[in-house]
Amino acid sequence: MLKHRVITSAVFVPLLALAIWFGTPWFSLLIAGAALAGAYEFYRMANLDKKDPMLYLGLVWALALVLRHHYQSGDPGIPAITITAFMLASLVWLLRRPPGERTFRTWAWTIAGALYVGWMLSYWLSLRGLDDGRTWVYLSILTVFANDTGSFFIGRARGKHTLAPAISPGKTREGAVGGLICAISGAIVIALVLNLISPFSVEYWQIIILGFLVSLSAQVGDLVESLLKRSLGVKESGSLLPGHGGILDRFDSIIFVGPVLYYYITWVII
Repeated sequence: MLKHRVITSAVFVPLLALAIWFGTPWFSLLIAGAALAGAYEFYRMANLDKKDPMLYLGLVWALALVLRHHYQSGDPGIPAITITAFMLASLVWLLRRPPGERTFRTWAWTIAGALYVGWMLSYWLSLRGLDDGRTWVYLSILTVFANDTGSFFIGRARGKHTLAPAISPGKTREGAVGGLICAISGAIVIALVLNLISPFSVEYWQIIILGFLVSLSAQVGDLVESLLKRSLGVKESGSLLPGHGGILDRFDSIIFVGPVLYYYITWVII
């Protein structure tokens, strides 16, 4: 398992680093691909039939939401129009289906998947579009990796007290604290290195808060996906990434971190 994790990371991380560096369209394509794969995993976990048009409506909806940064053109109403249009389309489609509890359950899962994956991942494109966006995305992503690495190895070595036994018995308080320490210390080191490569103005107390927010958001996101899988009776969201499971298994923490850091950076730092 660990060997597969390392191999997958060795292939994926350089691709991610290059996509972030070159920005549009490569980073957008990467995030859009992750959104489509993640939304598909979400719908399959929810037992949406492959032949059900609602599944494909949800995929298009997720893609439209994740790419909202490119077509809103400064108009804050465009994302709302996108959500409204697909909401109406999905409701109209329901009229073609026989009434029943499963019909509206399918509709609810379609909306949830598009928002959970598409809307939340779109914040990474918004973050990349900021001034010094490349630096902010590198700092955020690498801090997530520091948190995940600390949680995994410290939890494995020292973990004795479960963090949320009803949701994820494998996660421990020691691992959570280890992730927090690694995220904060990692954010400081990463910021120092990035500042040498491309100087940007930021106070280091703000970096400490950023590391704290990354760790908190990443761990909450991880628990939310664990709760989703447990509720739906599945062990992994998919098998696309050897050693990690599916896209959602790898991106669960990133999904939550994106919007939290976007608003922290735009409201507090910039």
